[in-house]
Amino acid sequence: MATILITGGLGYIGSHTALALQQVGYTVLILDNLANAELETLNRIKRITGKKPSFAKIDMQDYKGLSLYLKQHPEIEAVIHFAAHKSVGESVANPLAYYQNNLGSLLNLLRAMEENGLKNLVFSSSCSVYGEVHSLPVVEQTPTQAMSPYGNTKKVSEEILQDVAKARHGSFPIIALRYFNPVGAHESGFLGETSKTPANNLVPVLMQKALGIRAELHVFGHDYDTIDGTCVRDYIHVEDLAQAHIAATQRLLENKQTQNYEVFNVGAGKGYSVMQVIESFERVSGIKLSYTLSPRREGDVSAVYADVQLVEKELNWKATKTLDEMTLSAWHWEQYYQSKQVVNNE
Repeated sequence: MATILITGGLGYIGSHTALALQQVGYTVLILDNLANAELETLNRIKRITGKKPSFAKIDMQDYKGLSLYLKQHPEIEAVIHFAAHKSVGESVANPLAYYQNNLGSLLNLLRAMEENGLKNLVFSSSCSVYGEVHSLPVVEQTPTQAMSPYGNTKKVSEEILQDVAKARHGSFPIIALRYFNPVGAHESGFLGETSKTPANNLVPVLMQKALGIRAELHVFGHDYDTIDGTCVRDYIHVEDLAQAHIAATQRLLENKQTQNYEVFNVGAGKGYSVMQVIESFERVSGIKLSYTLSPRREGDVSAVYADVQLVEKELNWKATKTLDEMTLSAWHWEQYYQSKQVVNNE
């Protein structure tokens, strides 16, 4: 089986993808600067798979270090690029940091790959490239009009990748996966979402509220034109998402692309409102949550969910997990993780 490099491989989606790749026999190399990830994640992967991935602490802004690493690993046959800042709200407050990090990291990776004769790239994009859409579900041809600096870094990154793929005439095949809202955790309960900054995504916030770590739960916006007035999103289980990355990687390795640059929506293909997610968590956990209805957040769109016909056809991939499976797995992980935090702090 091939050797796959994962940048940002100790992050939430990266670690689940590394685990899934190992489980089907790939050799996995991980790069991460640990800015928003934990080294302990390597041991969590080993606990589940029996093997610890190879790891190097490298910042994607360090071009010399990155290029040297690639030179030392000519066995790499494909790269999955996750490394990026990812908070919409943070990007609105500090756009320069997002443009510098997310675009700079991608440009360094592309230069280093070319310098070292590497090809085959799977890029971690986002449904945030679409912004406020006027027709649902979202198809890959839906116009992109990102509403936040974070979303715009993904939009511009895709434009860069499309130009590179076109200029290299098939010698640098690229697949961009525009995924929607990843949630949940590994079924073992031993691997899930961690963050060194306060969580601002809905599901981890729910978990922390239930455990008493957060005093308040805010529902941002309750007057949208949706089923119950709250934002609607396409939630996808992180394990399903990891399988989509495997499918995309295999497509590149087997030279099955129909174009040098391909883009796929990756979601469940249905939307759930914030209130429906809260109700799901209450159902699977047996815990009733109190919450505060708060004003809309800048950069949030009212509703977005994917048309997944293309990814199902071309990658032979489909989301399999229900919303209740997503919230329950996240709950199991958060209980395990916070129990370990308490032990470590004693």
